[in-house]
Amino acid sequence: MAPQKPMARRILLSLLLAPSLIQSRPAFWPESESTDNSIPRYPEYGHPPAAVSVIQWTATSSDDCFSSSDYPTAPAPPPTTAATSSSLEIPPPPSSIVGPTTSSEAPPPPPPSNETVVISTIVTSSIFLSDSTTTTTTEFITQTSTIIVEPALSSSSSSFASVPFPVNSSTVVFPTALLPVPLSSSFLSTGPVSLSQTVPGAFYPIPSSSSNSTTAAFTTTVSSLGTVPAVTLPSSSLNYTVLYQSVSPGVFVPITLPITTTYTSSIPTLQSTSATADPATLGTVKTSLEDGGRTSVIPFNTTVLPSASQTLEPITTSLGTASFTPTVGTASNVFQAMATGSVESLVGSRSDHPLPKLGINSQTKPVGTNKFYANFFLGGQNMSSFTYPYSVSWAKGNGASGSWGLAVSHTNADQVVFGEGDPASYYINPLGIQSMVLSAVELTSTTTLTTSEVEAFSINVHLSADAISDPLVTFPLVQGMGFITGVYHGATPIIQSGVLFDTLEYTGSLFGGSTFKYHAGLKDGSTWCLYVTPDGSEGAPPFTFTSGGTISGPAGFFGTVQITKLPSSDTDQDVYDASAGVYAQNASISATVDGSTASYTLAWGKGGQDSRTLLMFALPHHIESFDPNVMTALITDIQLKTTTKGMATLIYSDFFTMIEDSLPDAIGFQPWSAGLGNVKVASVTAANAINNAAASELNQDMDAQTNLDSMYFSGKGLAKFAGVIYAANDLASNSNLAAAGLQKLTAAFSTFVNNNQVYPLVYDTVWGGVVSTGTYVTGDAGRDFGNTYYNDHHFHYGYFVYSAAVIAYLDPSWLESDGGKNKQWVDMLVRDYANPSADDPEFPFQRNYDWYHGHSWAKGLFESGDGKDEESSSEDAFSTYALKMWGKVTGDANMEARGNLQLAVTARALRNYFLLESNNENQPAEFIGNKVTGILFDNKVDHTTYFGTAVEYIQGIHMIPLNPSSSYTRPVTFVEQEWDTYFSDTPTSAAGVPASSIQDGWRGILMANYALVDPSASFAFFNSPDFNNAWLDGGASRTWYLAYAAGLGGAWAATT
Repeated sequence: MAPQKPMARRILLSLLLAPSLIQSRPAFWPESESTDNSIPRYPEYGHPPAAVSVIQWTATSSDDCFSSSDYPTAPAPPPTTAATSSSLEIPPPPSSIVGPTTSSEAPPPPPPSNETVVISTIVTSSIFLSDSTTTTTTEFITQTSTIIVEPALSSSSSSFASVPFPVNSSTVVFPTALLPVPLSSSFLSTGPVSLSQTVPGAFYPIPSSSSNSTTAAFTTTVSSLGTVPAVTLPSSSLNYTVLYQSVSPGVFVPITLPITTTYTSSIPTLQSTSATADPATLGTVKTSLEDGGRTSVIPFNTTVLPSASQTLEPITTSLGTASFTPTVGTASNVFQAMATGSVESLVGSRSDHPLPKLGINSQTKPVGTNKFYANFFLGGQNMSSFTYPYSVSWAKGNGASGSWGLAVSHTNADQVVFGEGDPASYYINPLGIQSMVLSAVELTSTTTLTTSEVEAFSINVHLSADAISDPLVTFPLVQGMGFITGVYHGATPIIQSGVLFDTLEYTGSLFGGSTFKYHAGLKDGSTWCLYVTPDGSEGAPPFTFTSGGTISGPAGFFGTVQITKLPSSDTDQDVYDASAGVYAQNASISATVDGSTASYTLAWGKGGQDSRTLLMFALPHHIESFDPNVMTALITDIQLKTTTKGMATLIYSDFFTMIEDSLPDAIGFQPWSAGLGNVKVASVTAANAINNAAASELNQDMDAQTNLDSMYFSGKGLAKFAGVIYAANDLASNSNLAAAGLQKLTAAFSTFVNNNQVYPLVYDTVWGGVVSTGTYVTGDAGRDFGNTYYNDHHFHYGYFVYSAAVIAYLDPSWLESDGGKNKQWVDMLVRDYANPSADDPEFPFQRNYDWYHGHSWAKGLFESGDGKDEESSSEDAFSTYALKMWGKVTGDANMEARGNLQLAVTARALRNYFLLESNNENQPAEFIGNKVTGILFDNKVDHTTYFGTAVEYIQGIHMIPLNPSSSYTRPVTFVEQEWDTYFSDTPTSAAGVPASSIQDGWRGILMANYALVDPSASFAFFNSPDFNNAWLDGGASRTWYLAYAAGLGGAWAATT
């Protein structure tokens, strides 16, 4: 590795100076924001805290100074102007790509202005001090050091600056020249002092060199994590004058210290390896299901209920007929908090969750338990997480590379493994192919992985040399990120590959010499771009091959290393070059809903060179719904295959804006279809059938079917009876019968509101959520489908929310009874699985729903090699429909609007990825004949279920429960194709089973689903005198199925 030589270069330090010394400036200059990101901002490791307004000025030269017009810039969200170009054009970087250059120093930028000053030194190996006559060198520790100085708040002449210390500091030593001087003292000439707290009302000294001396210099060192560095004057014979000034208020001017690290050795343009080992390109596949928290239980109560010999007697109380009218108007921010208070008064709390947090640092907000990154804090921490299109994992000394860094993988279509059959029973992407590994020499067998900033769309993963050391590398991982970025904190970067390197080519510098580009050719024929953006140095950091084919960088490196895979060798790389050096570090979502139209935006926060524009990958459903006035010009022609969602397209933008213009705002509690809309009154034939069925079914023992040892089965029972009561009241106009049923349902529901069910709920303070106590009592992590470990909460709680919405619709006073406890309890469930606010201290933002993917993930805190999964797309959609209806009946317009938007996005995602019409372009042609995905994982799609392989199970789990939104989320064309393939009397698939031959509850599900295409046949089936209750599952009723088929047109067709 080439030696590093120091060279003079300007570093600007902001210091306090008395207002009287600046004649041409006002007391406070307008506040400005630094655009410099040369110091990674990770507060827990000694970098400037985000909570402090910081102006930081670091190394500058003419290399770093360009006009903002040199690179294209995406419009900032929310967009206000239409794009006029139909294709993205990325101009070449200034002066094209050139090799390392040495340029003359530029004048310092204008003085920073803010109410906080940071004295900051970027240190790599040394500081170099010089003027025209004298040179002095002082060594630095390889770590960034900062001192934060805040002026006093008062503007009176008697107030002074103060020096605040971090809460974890123990001792701060100020040498004589920088000793804070109390007001009563004029000068202290001897000895340092130790301080353990902020010194208010103190003078802050301004060192100033005499006219004949060199520039004053400061050496900073950090002895251990959490201590504030001492600031001393270098040992020399230089003359210093210490100027003490009262600062009121603070005004800042820059002074300069010339320090730098410069890389001057030449880098070979093209390097080749002599490695002869075989590249590891096959990986591993696991064809069996990882059933953490799963059971083989059929997802409904299979007990056959006999036909009742008696019927429920109507009561004299009348409910009247409520009306459903969708909220009209605009919801400008549908992600407002619905509540933020504690829920312990409703369910109590526990702090002893059976699965403690692993390696999650500095996390004050609840953690997303069902998000893409969970494998980083579960089990061995080394299973893959999927950002799309890449997968990443901690190598942890395993695999072909034997590395301790972060392994990055991307699989091509020809690497996908298909199961047996036509169509294939599954497809899977091989795991463990370590295409590229970002690591450091210092990472060895003692390496520790921790995480921080765990948010809905992102996480920071840190690798440290051991459990007590600061991180050497931080990886900001964000869904859809265009680059994999490693932020190095004074480590020696190495890049490894299990596939093995073939060539390394240095192609030159970008952005005037602040970012440097390499090409890495792998032995599988792929090419990866490598971008290096150092902090506070000059010249190209040398990355060269070392023994064993490892790419090694310079020691003590501060800055970012980014990698990205080229789709092909002839890919136009201008767009990559234009975005190098910047990276996404988090994301947020916003949305505006206006009636049946909505616009929503995913926007990313940036790190690194944040004046540059991001590259982010969009999934097919994003592209399909992009706002054409904003996004069209930002779409590139670069695509990479994802693991389970087709091709991802690279977008040159800091945000995505999507439009949904057919929201289901008109869908209410009634059966609904696009052709007929909501059905408010049934025909005489249908009304009679509904009344007869309802009178029988409402006489059943509700408590026995709802107070079970499972929140899932209990919720399904409550929802079943809610549907019966609604149908009797609104469609059959039998208000007295409905009132009798509502009394029973309200009593059954109160068991849960009062937390008196078999396994009560409890608020878990460890992860932040409401869980079943079943696992606490039994020790079985799979109890109730893994509810205690956060599996399936949207499935479980969605049934309760729907049931509550029906109760409140029929009896609005129920919301306010018992001091509003009913509403508070249901709101608690909503906050658990669909919390709209990232600022809620009790629950994470959108535990289950993934706004990047457009659907929910069911798997909670269970380690999984294939990532998160979703087994029932229909129960996912139903949980969102329940939100919409609960928002309506409670008057929460934001929730109703958010539910409408979420249901629209879900329907789009299901059509693209789960419900497979013959022309589907996102799932492999070898697989789409299955018609549904079965279980969709991050890494594989398996046409099966956790509870069995019967075709009615696999297809039917994507049907239940049939509800008013089913017509919206399950397209007629798809339902027809699926029926003909599997369930018609002459199915086209060899795996098909005619619905007429099925003799259990799945038959009722299939026939209710058939109402979407042939409501007459469906109504006739449920209205038959030979109907057998064995054809009903425990969460369904004959009453609702009759009403549903009738509402879709079956009753009228049957009576004409």
